[in-house]
Amino acid sequence: MRNKLGILIACLFCQLVLGQNNSRKSLHGQVINDFLTIESGYVMNVNSNVRTFIGAGGLFDIMARPKDTLLFSGLAFQSRKVVLTEKDLAEVLLKVKLDLVNNQLKEVVVHKELKVKALDKGSQRYVDMQFEDDKLSTAKNNVMYSDQTIKYGTDFVRIFKDVKKLLSKKEDVQETVISDIAFAEYAKDNFSPDFYTKTLDLKPDEVELFLMYCSNDAESKNYLGPDNRFQLMDFMINKNKEFKKAEVVKK
Repeated sequence: MRNKLGILIACLFCQLVLGQNNSRKSLHGQVINDFLTIESGYVMNVNSNVRTFIGAGGLFDIMARPKDTLLFSGLAFQSRKVVLTEKDLAEVLLKVKLDLVNNQLKEVVVHKELKVKALDKGSQRYVDMQFEDDKLSTAKNNVMYSDQTIKYGTDFVRIFKDVKKLLSKKEDVQETVISDIAFAEYAKDNFSPDFYTKTLDLKPDEVELFLMYCSNDAESKNYLGPDNRFQLMDFMINKNKEFKKAEVVKK
């Protein structure tokens, strides 16, 4: 009797799992831009851990269902996150607009190479300045292994405020969107390109998608303080293991 009950429960469980998988259907979509035709990039379904390529004309196909989160990324285009609705799935061809990467985003990060010409109004910029070591400075240890972080990393809160100010002209820009962009800029500025391409073994065109993947995890916001770079690095290394396990669907 117990064996029969166990078999019945197992069958019901399998049906439940299969039912959940079968509830996803093929979503046909197109990634567009007002100025350029998008011919390459990635679309990733975070919930099913599957990603596919954006093809010619910006077209893509991916299995999805309502409430799934899709991440879109392409070279020269700003990454975007979309949570699907019933209406989205009912579209014959779902169109998703990606904006061109705004070069001003690179300017919201204050680097040590920037020099102040005169001591006039606006004291905040002097706080942001970084100075080279002198005889009274703490000695730099050149022997210890580098953690791949930039010596003078930037502050996430500051980047967030600057990005928010930059995007304030756009209508209906959500805080989560600003936070995703700010996280990507913060992570890129506080870790060298080699960390992504060599340590994490990511292709250059995968970096933006990966950072969006990390930002989608609420835990990422716990490691954005100036003293948390080791924790953030460890977090991204672990997220990269998940990212690498994603099934890549080719047309």
